[in-house]
Amino acid sequence: MAEMLFNPFQELIFDDQFCFLTGALTTEKMTVFPQWLMQHFKLEDEKIEMMDKSKTYHYTDLQLPCSTEVKEAFKKLDEKVKVAYDKGYEGMAALDEEDLFLWTGRIVYGLLYYEMLYERGVQIKKGKDFQLSLHLRDRFGKFHLMLQSIIEPVKFVGKKPWSIVVFPLKYSADIFSYRDDPISLMFSFGVNGFGFIACLQDNGILKENQKETLEKMKGHVLHPVQFEELYARFHYLDYIMQHQPQQKIENGEDAISIEVIPPEESANKPIFGLWSDDMFAQLLANYWQVYGIERENILRFQKPPLSFLENPYSKEFIDPETIKLPY
Repeated sequence: MAEMLFNPFQELIFDDQFCFLTGALTTEKMTVFPQWLMQHFKLEDEKIEMMDKSKTYHYTDLQLPCSTEVKEAFKKLDEKVKVAYDKGYEGMAALDEEDLFLWTGRIVYGLLYYEMLYERGVQIKKGKDFQLSLHLRDRFGKFHLMLQSIIEPVKFVGKKPWSIVVFPLKYSADIFSYRDDPISLMFSFGVNGFGFIACLQDNGILKENQKETLEKMKGHVLHPVQFEELYARFHYLDYIMQHQPQQKIENGEDAISIEVIPPEESANKPIFGLWSDDMFAQLLANYWQVYGIERENILRFQKPPLSFLENPYSKEFIDPETIKLPY
């Protein structure tokens, strides 16, 4: 059955006349970002940058070609997430992880789709063929297959192939914070009441790595500076992860099953490479610049690196109410 499902990364098909999810011929389109989200935060006329910063789009102009069936399926999912969103943290935390994966995956894949279009255009202007490494073709193709579970008999067996964390978060009511990395298939989303971090194809490895910190967070409403630090940890861990997450995909009579293949760690090949405080501080400073915190403030002479999540000496979780920074 897997061979019968559309995989745009086999032939690098990203064209307006083909549904992004099924490959069916279509004239329909759906927005990358849900309409209600753009309207709620007045994003329609705001601009969003592509990864190399040289190309921008208006949020409302980011649209995916889709079949009527796909459009309707995501519309129903949007309505479900909107109901949960209106209930705040409790509503979002009660959502099935697969719903959050699909809802987030639609946005991340949409941004990835536009990155593919942009890169293809750059290569054509140079008189070159658009190429993508076999590793990325395989990774993105599996991600695309997982998204097809919204309309196709694709099921996840056992441990889920993603890390998704939802937590209470204190932001001013009119602030919407999100970050994405479509190549790494990562996304973070923060508003007044809740935040979540999604690593969409890591086999749950990053969440497992941070389980002690996530456990300490329980019962606390995070300050935004803690949220940014937590996402920075996930993002950097993804960068230094040496293990390539793999899944076993099997065709059954009635469904395609996707099962996580556990990582094999050895002394010669640990799951993660060496952690560099210097590199992490550089990344974290980008996220904390709104607070005026720079790299040299994080890397302190003869002191542990600055953290707002854990006391660097006792490793106790820092009570968000003791943080004096604005939110």
